[in-house]
Amino acid sequence: MFAQRLDGQSLASMARALNDAGIPCPSGIDPDRNPHRSGDRWTLRTVAAILANPRYTRRQVWNRQPAHNDADASRSEREPIRRNPTVDWVVSKQQAHTALVSEQDFVAAQTIRSHRSAHDGTTRHYLFTGLLRCGPCGRRLESHWINQRPGYRCRHGHTSTQQPTDRRRKILYLREDHIIARLADHPRLPSGIQTPHDLVALLHKRKITIVCDQGHCTPTTKRSAQANLRGS
Repeated sequence: MFAQRLDGQSLASMARALNDAGIPCPSGIDPDRNPHRSGDRWTLRTVAAILANPRYTRRQVWNRQPAHNDADASRSEREPIRRNPTVDWVVSKQQAHTALVSEQDFVAAQTIRSHRSAHDGTTRHYLFTGLLRCGPCGRRLESHWINQRPGYRCRHGHTSTQQPTDRRRKILYLREDHIIARLADHPRLPSGIQTPHDLVALLHKRKITIVCDQGHCTPTTKRSAQANLRGS
């Protein structure tokens, strides 16, 4: 899978190939550990989670998902478990097991997520990769090139590997320059931010996520975001 990703295949094409080949997905092999998943098909999220897991580089990883507490009792058995941001993961320095992929290939696969090559050989840059969440459904927005500009979208769990449903939410599309404009002089952010790169650096440093819908982009800390998800 890492070799296919580095060869330029999309997450959707990889998921389709696995489904067409009849290869069982992780939740199909181990349903007891994945009660929130149907276990019948590979999805974009499953492929992305594997490609983002440092354990394949022979490292142990902790804190990938929130610790179980009393709040989990209210979570439906079928509700997806939301992972912690990668900046909060703890990765061991020592080798824990045999590597399945080199660290160089792993890092290169992560780079593809935020810097994508176009057909003409140019590189497409996405400043807010990993920093945006959908207000209506809580999912992380994916990078998406819109009208020759960087942008982001949320398909609310629908992927090209699944059949559409009549009750599916309308896909959320946001251009990067519109996000920057909405965050300019936002009351929840410090004043005097000079460039978009300074803004992104601040978001990473303070672990701030931007919650988006069609009309607003709201800076939200991890703690308040979890409270909002529990309240919804």
